[in-house]
Amino acid sequence: MRTGYSVSTVRAAERALMDVLPPGALMQRAAAGLAAACADLLGRVYGARVVLLIGSGDNGGDALYAGARLARRGAGVTAVLLAPGRAHAGGLSALRGAGGRVVDAPDGEPAVRRAHLVVDGIVGIGGKGGLRPGAEELVRAVAGAGVPVVAVDLPSGVDADSGEVRGAAVRADATVTFGAYKPGLLIDPAREHAGALRLVDIGLEPLLPDEPDVEALQHVDVAAVLPRPGTESDKYRRGVVGVVAGSARYPGAAVLAVAGALSGGAGAVRYAGPAAEAVIARFPETLVSSGPPSKAGRVQSWVVGPGLGDGAEARRALEDVLASDVPVLVDADGLRLLDAQAMRARTAPTLLTPHAGEAAALLGRTREEVESARLAAVRDLAGRFGVTALLKGSTTLVACGGRAVRINPTGTSWLATAGSGDVLSGLTGSLLAAGLTARDAASAGAYLHGLAARRLGAAPITALGVADEIRGVWQDVCEG
Repeated sequence: MRTGYSVSTVRAAERALMDVLPPGALMQRAAAGLAAACADLLGRVYGARVVLLIGSGDNGGDALYAGARLARRGAGVTAVLLAPGRAHAGGLSALRGAGGRVVDAPDGEPAVRRAHLVVDGIVGIGGKGGLRPGAEELVRAVAGAGVPVVAVDLPSGVDADSGEVRGAAVRADATVTFGAYKPGLLIDPAREHAGALRLVDIGLEPLLPDEPDVEALQHVDVAAVLPRPGTESDKYRRGVVGVVAGSARYPGAAVLAVAGALSGGAGAVRYAGPAAEAVIARFPETLVSSGPPSKAGRVQSWVVGPGLGDGAEARRALEDVLASDVPVLVDADGLRLLDAQAMRARTAPTLLTPHAGEAAALLGRTREEVESARLAAVRDLAGRFGVTALLKGSTTLVACGGRAVRINPTGTSWLATAGSGDVLSGLTGSLLAAGLTARDAASAGAYLHGLAARRLGAAPITALGVADEIRGVWQDVCEG
């Protein structure tokens, strides 16, 4: 599992470690890891031309000391100072002593154009807002030259805690981060600026709290929560998921939600709604009912909302489901009919699965505001409605109370296709029926859903195609 910690938490751990280490030892550890990563990217250090973009913070010092190490191995290293009077004095001295060259920002562009590698040490993890004009101009020159960029700790101009990008920011090919991942490195839009991530161990791990701010599951974590039938299992012991989806206008939504549910580990799927004929035609194993959800038979969870519409019948179906005492997943049209007070009145778990536009409507914000501050939005959703919230998107986030927000790393932009969210809802609802907590069901569902799309390759996909791949990726995850 990848874990991420806030700037304040990382800095507290750094202070505690520096209290027991010789002065400067922590920075030397970081510089050694950074230099090694740069050497790996260069392939051949001797004769390579490396440009360091240096601001006034400690990560500028990390870059300067790393540059000195590369210079001692034969690289031609030039440090471009954006704040000449405030650059790290010890790092500057080390670079000059190793034969490195130092220039001010106005003279930096020629060096950038000749560079084989640029190291971004402009702003550290405490930076807020976008790049300042001088730095922005230099970074634009780097982008124009097409030179690979390595960011020190995080790309300058992105917010380490939130993943927000509030102005111009560095787009790195790789980011070398120290001690712990920062949330912004794992969450879009900042994640898009970070490139490949490399974590350098500088000794912080024993000093970090057990509960991180964010976490990203891996195969072993998902395999640990996926349901497995035992020798005494039957279809009812494995759980039954109820699906309330589809309408005369959108019967396909019911078919897709059922497709996801049948792939999700529950023993049986009950469908209650007007698209029973379409569902049975595609999935004859489904148990169908034409009456209200509460009369469909016993279930261990409900999925409600995909393609439901927003008329009186849809509202009654939602109210009927929310009155149950089993976990409920609400998606799509169901989200438009929600009432915050009704959500908080439920005693059984509730899971909301909006995309950014639906989340914006629930929170009274614009879609752009949600997409630019995804971490804050998913936390606000969970807190305001008293639910577990899954915010779909380029990085899917799952929030539940005061627990670490989970980040799904498997998604792909090809999932932005009609009906894929309906499949995710059915899959996740089935995991709920099989006994997973709302947090685990949402996390595992998003993980498998993303993997299924990736398995289809970098080409256009269909929602049913994703559903068909879930069984295969489930097996891959469980086999390691």
